[in-house]
Amino acid sequence: MNYAYYAHKYLIYAVFLHKWRIMHTFTPQLVNCGMAVKLDRYDYKILHHLQQDARLSNVALSERVSLSPSQCGRRLQQLETLGVITGYRAVINTQALGLDVVALINITLEKHQENTAVAFERAVQDRPEITECLLITGDGDYELRVITPNLQSLSRFISEHLMKMPGVSSIKSNIQLSQIKAASTLPLETMVIRGQFI
Repeated sequence: MNYAYYAHKYLIYAVFLHKWRIMHTFTPQLVNCGMAVKLDRYDYKILHHLQQDARLSNVALSERVSLSPSQCGRRLQQLETLGVITGYRAVINTQALGLDVVALINITLEKHQENTAVAFERAVQDRPEITECLLITGDGDYELRVITPNLQSLSRFISEHLMKMPGVSSIKSNIQLSQIKAASTLPLETMVIRGQFI
């Protein structure tokens, strides 16, 4: 028996299996790691129409992107697997629920240390009033978007919660007077795919 031959075959199989496991383990996180996923015109069409109406059935979506339902379904599943589509959500009218105050709050941390920033970011995750938190350049370290029912609840949130978060040394807040534009969609229609607009 040629043991060297079978050992060589086994080694090739082991290397292949290792690469397959790596690919299938990390593929869903490619987008989150900052690596752009290569998409074609049909993928962008699917994303464009789902942004307009995420409740489209697979049949209706396939008609809009000029694919068969089976092709459209496979592409949609792939976009979800790759992490391009991360979820489907309802857009809720905040004023209809009595959430009338939107504040943009600039936060400066007292010490620029990794453990302080990590502790602050964890505390932010625990507060539902904070709908968005951005790490920024320029003045301050973070920009928060906070929604509350009224000014009293905003004041209470700042004094009882925000000021007590780890490392916070400065808070500057601006109250939204009116919302001029609120786009929850990405500008996919401005992207050119193979010389054609979507």
